[in-house]
Amino acid sequence: MDTDGSSRRGVILGGLALGLTAPACAQAQPRIRPDLYNGELDYLSKEFPGRAEDLSASITIAGASEPGERMAISGRCLSWQDGKPAAGVIVYAYHTDTTGSYAGGPRGTRHARLRGWMRTGADGRYAFTSIKPAPYPDRTMPAHIHFIVLEPNRRPYWIDDIVFNGEFKVDATYRTAMELRGGDGIIPLRKTNTIWTGARDIKLERHPA
Repeated sequence: MDTDGSSRRGVILGGLALGLTAPACAQAQPRIRPDLYNGELDYLSKEFPGRAEDLSASITIAGASEPGERMAISGRCLSWQDGKPAAGVIVYAYHTDTTGSYAGGPRGTRHARLRGWMRTGADGRYAFTSIKPAPYPDRTMPAHIHFIVLEPNRRPYWIDDIVFNGEFKVDATYRTAMELRGGDGIIPLRKTNTIWTGARDIKLERHPA
């Protein structure tokens, strides 16, 4: 007697009786991170100039006069519910200069000098040009770009930094320690002419009700 087969059929038929298919039963909802929010982030994500509605989806963080190799990063913000592009999401990015320093931001603030805010359109896209950052002088971390996300009517939250695959300290130990906030932050860089290019889609987090 095929007791195992009968049990499997019973589970499947039970799911169908509830109006669920087998794939739907297997799809788990993403968990809500208990440490999703951090109040210290308000000063970073919300102190943009002007109104949120005036922010562009594509910006320049470091101009042509900034020392360093040119870099262009782009991607999309995607809903955690259905993976569709999310509009009106503010993405705040900041990083070090070629010496590994954040210094030189506005007096009286904790902002880095090389920073910027973007706001996604209907296609969910954001993009910025800058220079390729350097690791901290103490060499404790790989070169990285910090990201904070501010969704409409939500509190801001960190996502995993962008780091560059195959570069200093981006190794198995680093990958194991990743929390995958906002998806995978390890991206490849490719050089086209004189510009490093990379892409990172952001999987938005599930929020408390």
